[in-house]
Amino acid sequence: MTATQSAEPAASQEPRVTDQAHSPQVAQDRWDPRSVQDKWQARWAELDLFRASDDPADPRPRTYVLDMFPYPSGDLHMGHAEAYAVADAMARYHFQRGRNVLHPIGWDAFGLPAENAAIKDNAHPADWTRRNIETQAASFRRYALSFDWSRRLETCDPDYYRWTQWLFLRLYERGLAYRGDGYVNWCPVDQTVLANEQVIGGRCERCGSEVVRKVLTQWYFKITEYADRLLADMEPLEGNWPARVLLMQRNWIGRSDGAEVAFAIEGRDEPVTVFTTRPDTLFGATFFVIAADSQLAEDLCVPGQRDELHRYVEQVRKLTDIERQSTDREKTGVFLGRHAINPVNGERIGVWAADYVLPDYGTGAIMAVPAHDQRDLDFARKFALPVRVVVDTGLPDPAQTGTATPGDGKLVNSGPLNGLAKAAAIAAITELLAQQGLGRAAVSYRLRDWLVSRQRFWGAPIPIVYCDGCGEVPVPDEQLPVLLPDLRGQDLAPKGVSPLAGAADWVNTQCPKCGGPAKRDTDTMDTFVDSSWYFLRYCSPRYQAGPFELDAVRRWCPVDLYVGGVEHAILHLLYSRFFTKVLHDMGMIDFTEPFTRLVNQGQVINQGKSMSKSLGNGVDLGEQLAEHGVDAIRLTMVFASPPEDDIDWADMNPDAAVKFLGRVARIAADVGTGPAGAPAAGAAAGAAGAAAAAGDVELRKVTHHTIDEVTRLVESTRLNVAVARLMELASATRKTIDSGPGAADPAVREAAQTLAVLLSLFAPYTAEECWERLGHQPSVALAGWPAADPALLVRNLVTCVIQVDGKVRDRLQVPPEIGEDELRELALAAPGVARALAGRAVRAVFVRPPKLVNIVPE
Repeated sequence: MTATQSAEPAASQEPRVTDQAHSPQVAQDRWDPRSVQDKWQARWAELDLFRASDDPADPRPRTYVLDMFPYPSGDLHMGHAEAYAVADAMARYHFQRGRNVLHPIGWDAFGLPAENAAIKDNAHPADWTRRNIETQAASFRRYALSFDWSRRLETCDPDYYRWTQWLFLRLYERGLAYRGDGYVNWCPVDQTVLANEQVIGGRCERCGSEVVRKVLTQWYFKITEYADRLLADMEPLEGNWPARVLLMQRNWIGRSDGAEVAFAIEGRDEPVTVFTTRPDTLFGATFFVIAADSQLAEDLCVPGQRDELHRYVEQVRKLTDIERQSTDREKTGVFLGRHAINPVNGERIGVWAADYVLPDYGTGAIMAVPAHDQRDLDFARKFALPVRVVVDTGLPDPAQTGTATPGDGKLVNSGPLNGLAKAAAIAAITELLAQQGLGRAAVSYRLRDWLVSRQRFWGAPIPIVYCDGCGEVPVPDEQLPVLLPDLRGQDLAPKGVSPLAGAADWVNTQCPKCGGPAKRDTDTMDTFVDSSWYFLRYCSPRYQAGPFELDAVRRWCPVDLYVGGVEHAILHLLYSRFFTKVLHDMGMIDFTEPFTRLVNQGQVINQGKSMSKSLGNGVDLGEQLAEHGVDAIRLTMVFASPPEDDIDWADMNPDAAVKFLGRVARIAADVGTGPAGAPAAGAAAGAAGAAAAAGDVELRKVTHHTIDEVTRLVESTRLNVAVARLMELASATRKTIDSGPGAADPAVREAAQTLAVLLSLFAPYTAEECWERLGHQPSVALAGWPAADPALLVRNLVTCVIQVDGKVRDRLQVPPEIGEDELRELALAAPGVARALAGRAVRAVFVRPPKLVNIVPE
């Protein structure tokens, strides 16, 4: 919370820091939110408030709120503080609304950080992981999160990864898990392969080292089979998921419509097929390029060019994909000594190997149209290859300018396509190719199958054995889980193969099919496999007959609200969507999208930069909590900005939150338990009872407007504005106490109880203490969400004068708090304004809400 954001008057003195073990301090001049933390943690543990009910007879509507589960890399950090404060506010809101809320917690517990830390400390990954899990669990409890702790899970638990392995085998049975040779991203530091999504700017997302390409035999999930469905099913998510996440997924899947075109190769019986989105430019194809490090280049290269090709490939393999496709790099290549035949005009065009074509995208070969593609043009100019314009864009000849013209225009130098526009030309050439058996309309995707093999120890073993007689054999379900060997005291340092390969007693096993000797697969699964289905396991975490109880998932899923960082927009979210569709096709679930609504929280930065040890700008969450208290940090995080925006901690002022919490606590202390007839817990917070009806009318209006607005604001996750409304209510209540009828007024009690209930979403310790001091039994979470009285929502209106050219042309009755944009729209639509403008355009509109609008016509 910034000092400028907190417009609330401070208490008469700065809050004094007291020892947490001391009794609560609620007085006229101080409030320490830390003083009640131990007390309420113990009471909440006894009450076990937030255990979700699985009773089918429970009449409450169900709501599933889920935080992206954490990786146990240490204690909670500032980013966790924001993300979990947002999700917890939403979960508590739904609980207050009388819903049966599932808000579980677990840990994404396998992965490289644990293994690398264990190697560094000469420890075991399991010990490191479980120690950190317990540390985080204690911090979560301290942070007052409304989790259902009975559903806690960890993905490294054999009772969990047994079912990860079971799901792998179901994909294997359906042909969606397969083993094949392919180019992989190899991290030379972590000594393991990386999925395409785990390579950021040509570097490993984990350690930052430069990624290299190599060919390995690996396991893949056939996510490409679901590419169209992954795209089509985004439509219902519009408006419920952030637009940028949907855009990122669409771009990653990367559907392209075009044509496949077959090019005959001299001296070879089988043609080579290329995919192009611009088949209309075929007449401009003047050479043919193949990925230098592909098997196709090796196959097509004539003997006299092989040495040169091999030397070139050695250099190419040192480059990242980003470098290879950069438009700024000087183009390099090798002529393979062969020619292809352009299918539309019969021209012989040279076949080249180059680095700017990648072996695993498309067919690893392209038709080069240098006039209309910059990389092709750069290559053509480097090697003096022909450049032919086939689209008249109205721009100068690229052969002369060195700048390609990729835009649209009429076709030229293209035989039967001459004079056609792009769309008509694409349709015509595609039909012509199909008639001649030389091509067809086709769709291509940027998306590649999901590489799931990892050459590391700390992961779920792949449940496959290899038998000389039977080949690949899946481990039978009754033999699951395939447990990780302990390997304590053994060297887990990366060596290019999994450490499991050295565990001979574990590797050597019996073939489940023939009983003969066999060897286990020594790779482990990508940890994103674990996190692709965990939300389903929460519905029945102790279920032993399958990965989840089908009826439980039907009751709870899909997840109503999912909260987490945008860094998972492609990896985790795309994989979870894929798993959901596969499980739907298997008949195990009745929905096709896992998360109905998605909220991405921003990043917590410091001094304009991401926090890091190297920059020296890290902020320790534990120290912040110790200094200011949990409630102050939670409130600061929520009030700082909308959830999706970044928060710069250098601009935050948790002391302002402490002061505001002190004001609320002081109101509760002033009101106290009140008369014997005070409303009870279930009906207290904001209900328009007979006693409150006799109280101060203006304060009651503020209270009920606050209830109405906060309800709508929380529903739309505008939590920062909701907190601002609570601050306004606190100010109005204090004014009524100090300058009005006083703390004994029934409207003041109503306002104080409303503050306690609404504040419990963001600052549960202070809210609980206030609720008790107002005479209620715990917990405030059971109070029930207050309902606004419609009769108290009617606002007094003011007259707004509407001028055109300085002359009054109309008057409007508007609420005093009307916003500038809304008032502008109303003024422009006013009948008197329309008559005065008489069709003239508007040059400027000056708005001074709520009393004046001046419109200046052209």
